[in-house]
Amino acid sequence: MIHVQRTFELSERRACQAIDQPRSTQRYTEQRPGIDQALSARMGELSRENPRYGYRRVWALLRRDGWAVNKKRVRRLWREAGLKVPQKQHKRRRLMGSGENGLTKRRAEYSDHVWSYDFAMDSTEDGRRLKVMPLVDEYTRECLALEGQRSITAEDVVDTLARLFDQRGEPGYIRSDNGPEFIAEALKEWLAISGVKTLYIEPGSPWENAYSETFISRLRDELLERELFVNLKEAQVLLEDYRDQYNHHRPHGALGYLTPVEFAAIEALTGRNSDLKEPLESVPGLSS
Repeated sequence: MIHVQRTFELSERRACQAIDQPRSTQRYTEQRPGIDQALSARMGELSRENPRYGYRRVWALLRRDGWAVNKKRVRRLWREAGLKVPQKQHKRRRLMGSGENGLTKRRAEYSDHVWSYDFAMDSTEDGRRLKVMPLVDEYTRECLALEGQRSITAEDVVDTLARLFDQRGEPGYIRSDNGPEFIAEALKEWLAISGVKTLYIEPGSPWENAYSETFISRLRDELLERELFVNLKEAQVLLEDYRDQYNHHRPHGALGYLTPVEFAAIEALTGRNSDLKEPLESVPGLSS
């Protein structure tokens, strides 16, 4: 419009008539709704609190806070605010392993059906080793234990399992790799007496223990790579804080952005084998 006015020396009214443009369009100033500003501010807070979360997980947190907002709107505001958007990567497809004890052939079908554990290594500020053992329920994705010690032996594994058996009962199976702590005769005999079967994956096939590997990846990304532990006690406190956050507050994409504890509660209530793609908005007592 300005170009037409200057080129032909026309008034705004004549220029609008010439190109059949309503004059009101020249007076409109875009005004972003105030709710977008409040929403962007809240997104910024969630991003600062959880710097490794993308817009989808932040969207789930917003819905849990009571915001009636869809993913597309969150994505638009996320990008406009210059917040971190994970880059797409071309992931290579792997077979989940042909081993008899891999998760493809022995998949968990209900809570406490299959547990899995593995080790992650880190260090404290003084350079001393920190050994972390997460134990995960493969069906509900709950982190049942997250032990951090300088050294974890087969006897320590037995102590952790004994405590969990008292709290939850024995699982049907426990899946692990062939680490010396997991194949120790003392542990195998104790599990056999407890009536728990072992699922040892094929050597060199970590993808057969994918739930533990995935949890460790999230743990490393969201805690171990972000925190410098002053000493063992601080590491243990922060590990337990992370376990609580993961189980009770962190939306899980594979569970329809429910938390593992929420998913477990729904399964116990309904007794269904859910294949969730979107959050359950119809379940009483759970905010969307």
